[in-house]
Amino acid sequence: MDMPLNAFKRALAAGETQIGLFLGMANAYAAEVVATAGFDWLLIDGEHGPNDLRSIIEQLQVLGQYPVRPVVRTVDHDVARIKQLLDGGVQTLMVPMVETAAEAESLVRAMRYPPHGIRGVGTALARAARWNGVDGYFAQADREMCLIVQIESTAGLAGLADILKVEGVDAVFIGPSDLAASMGHLGNPGHPEVKAAVEFAIRQIAAAGKAAGVFSADPGIAAAYREMGASFLLVGVDALLLRNASVALADKFKSAGAAKSGAAY
Repeated sequence: MDMPLNAFKRALAAGETQIGLFLGMANAYAAEVVATAGFDWLLIDGEHGPNDLRSIIEQLQVLGQYPVRPVVRTVDHDVARIKQLLDGGVQTLMVPMVETAAEAESLVRAMRYPPHGIRGVGTALARAARWNGVDGYFAQADREMCLIVQIESTAGLAGLADILKVEGVDAVFIGPSDLAASMGHLGNPGHPEVKAAVEFAIRQIAAAGKAAGVFSADPGIAAAYREMGASFLLVGVDALLLRNASVALADKFKSAGAAKSGAAY
């Protein structure tokens, strides 16, 4: 059986623009609906979304039937949880709140087998290796791993130059909301100081030859980020799409009903 190749990592290396969406509903059926929408990549969110190992694997199984590229965001930096995700078949991890080169180096090692890392060996139980069905899995696994570190604090910004020097960090994703909070602008990621910090970070990442990513649901701002050098973007959240469409639909018909009732008098 052939090793599954990491199409997302290859797209990052090629500098391809990739547009993605948060998956936070922890539901494989909903993930499959979104997989048909035409996004380049989907982020299964284990940090803020109510996902666990089982729901993440279920979504990976569904998304594997479509050309969309899955990425998983971890809860934290826990090595044991990372091991479980990798064995479950995750090849690209986005890790939140990375602030130092030492943290980045630790994450790289967590994603690699010895002697280059500390990933535990348990392929007989691992979906990633197709339960020992992938020929030469150990010789190929490390090169298919892709690490995205998130910079979302002033400390992370301060450490960015050193983080970018860490071999094995494939990309850096800027989180404007947490960064805004860290800068004293909670709830205001559009503040000029925050926008300036995001622009500086994107340009610094791109200049270092790494892929830069960022979140923005505003098409104009997203286009500006692309001009600055961002090559992969998140542009929305599945739960918000459902809620906003539901609110709009309910309001449309309730407003129409109220207007009709008023006209009768």
